[in-house]
Amino acid sequence: MIDRTRLAELLDRERDLFRRRNPRSAAAYEQAREHLFGGVPMTWMNKTAAGFPLYLAEARGARVTDVDGHEYVDLCLGDTGAMAGHSPEPTVRAVSEQFGGRGGATVMMPTEDAAWVGAELARRFGLPYWSFSLTATDANRWAIRLARAITGRPKILVYSYCYHGSVDEVLLVVDQDGEQVSREGNVGAPVDPRVTTRVVEFNDLEALERELAHGDVAVVLMEPALTNIGIVLPEPGYLRGVRELTRAYGTLLINDETHTFSAGPGGCTQAWDLDPDIVTIGKAIGGGIPTGAYGLSAEVAAKVEAMPGLDLVDVGGVGGTLAGNALSVAAMRATLEQVLTDEAFAGMIELAIRFTRGVQAVIDEHRLPWSVTQLGARSEYRFASPAPRNGGESNAVADADLDDYLHAYLANRGVLLTPFHNMALMCPATTAADVDRHHEVFAEAVRDLVG
Repeated sequence: MIDRTRLAELLDRERDLFRRRNPRSAAAYEQAREHLFGGVPMTWMNKTAAGFPLYLAEARGARVTDVDGHEYVDLCLGDTGAMAGHSPEPTVRAVSEQFGGRGGATVMMPTEDAAWVGAELARRFGLPYWSFSLTATDANRWAIRLARAITGRPKILVYSYCYHGSVDEVLLVVDQDGEQVSREGNVGAPVDPRVTTRVVEFNDLEALERELAHGDVAVVLMEPALTNIGIVLPEPGYLRGVRELTRAYGTLLINDETHTFSAGPGGCTQAWDLDPDIVTIGKAIGGGIPTGAYGLSAEVAAKVEAMPGLDLVDVGGVGGTLAGNALSVAAMRATLEQVLTDEAFAGMIELAIRFTRGVQAVIDEHRLPWSVTQLGARSEYRFASPAPRNGGESNAVADADLDDYLHAYLANRGVLLTPFHNMALMCPATTAADVDRHHEVFAEAVRDLVG
């Protein structure tokens, strides 16, 4: 239904408008190329619909302003890292007090805030024992190490096109022929990931049992719903089946809630009454300050503590000097206690419902073969209907030009989505007017495209 010639013309138009609107960002990017690898602080910032990134001047709540003076409704929110909104006042106050008032960020001493955060995460996710990292990637790495230690098994199992940060073992996918292969673009893999990992498609219990039956899988690392390939929801009974199979084959189960935290105050684990052995999380719980965490069931914690040969103090492969630092822990406490509260999530989810309904109305009006999927406070549209049921299907319907057109069109009119896909996230500062502004611009973009 999409006229590709028309799409190419519109994409050229929007990219030209983007360049003309943002001369200071363009100049900053060119200057940065002299000394920054790729011209950006981290290479993923080159993922842009129009050739160069917008440069930040200010961010508050659900708004960002670039160096050219344009203000945006921010539905990207740091790809979940700013789910609490930009610089939420309670978090700013706690961080300022810790770093500038009491002083001290990294002193290799615990603070009383840490026990509060552990208790709150236990309340939300149901696992009693918690430890901290600086990123969800590290939380996943360390959780995998603990799982291997207590099971004595070498491999992990992940889902095709899952997202668990830059953990080496997860960069494996199922190709179109059903073969397990290294994910395209995997940079300098230390070993072939098939040595360390098994991979199956989401929502396929038969494939999961076939791989677990080898008896060498220490842990299944999963998002309860796929997110970074577009939201892919579990089919009825699937997650229960995963839990039953992992127990039957003596395999542990990790729920990575870093993105699926959008489902509610305790992520999918609480919202869907799940029972994992380990939970990992990061990004959002620090209100913008780098942090991560992993929680252990009582049984897992007891097994780890019963292995006195494990080095959990110095160079055993688990932990880091900055992990659990006083500044990050203060940020987590303030964010969880005063910003991303149960009440805040209720409002965020209501706005996501409004977002989803509005996008669906535009899709229906133009009879587009697209879909929109919601996961709590997160919503995303894909260029397929029905919505993909696994990562492979979701990857197959990717349309880079259509993505870039919509992203550039929205940005040129003051709305930002997550650059990696068409995800919109609500924060406590997001308003109904923000959602409606997206719908107004999205509808204009679709009308320009399909007539």
